[in-house]
Amino acid sequence: MALIMAFCTLIFNVLCLPLHLIKALGMYEIYKRVFPICLYRCSIIYNNKMHDKKKELFRSLPEFNRHGKQLTILEIGCGTGTNFQFYPPGCKVICTDPNPHFKKYLKSSMEGNDHITFDRFVVASGEDMGAIESESVDVVVCTLVLCSVNNIPKTLQETRRMLRPGGGFFFMEHVVGEPSSWTYFFQHVLQPPWYYFGDGCEIVRDTWKPLEAAGFSDLKLKHVEAPLLFLIKPHIIGYAVK
Repeated sequence: MALIMAFCTLIFNVLCLPLHLIKALGMYEIYKRVFPICLYRCSIIYNNKMHDKKKELFRSLPEFNRHGKQLTILEIGCGTGTNFQFYPPGCKVICTDPNPHFKKYLKSSMEGNDHITFDRFVVASGEDMGAIESESVDVVVCTLVLCSVNNIPKTLQETRRMLRPGGGFFFMEHVVGEPSSWTYFFQHVLQPPWYYFGDGCEIVRDTWKPLEAAGFSDLKLKHVEAPLLFLIKPHIIGYAVK
């Protein structure tokens, strides 16, 4: 099975040669302008299907409110702002994303979620959040982002740096399937085209491993099967405490 998978993956890599060339020539940046439109539509579908799971996950956010002060949430890879509806009233939200073209969608999302306060939008990757002060936020949120960052351990290191002591890191990520499953097989075979159409998304990551090794004082993590396309059914959901 491993040989068949490797052979099929090679075929798709060859078929993606034009895409590899486009990226090498720097022309892939054009797609980054279009991607927010695609993600906006996909996020609506994802939120509808994952609504209950998101609601359950973010129910614990108020517990990280520091001595009754305003809860400060920083979202890495905020995208179009589809998590805002789940944030508790009165909280302050700092949005970050490496793609500056999401900003106009954030404005629309903020207007539709006036129960929260928008602090600012920072163009930054998860691995380099130098614009955010150390120990300055109560909660960091990251949903469907660790699949596309260049360095998960570095992103988690930055997360721990920004969190105040006792702060929480909330996550919801699709991950690689069981090695013996057809999901695992097709995730690897279709990874080459998926990477480009998903703006760097990798569906073959065992993201729970770097989370377990990140050095959080407590980690609540569970594996679930999401009601989604089989390629992204395997999910991990939970939160960690600094």
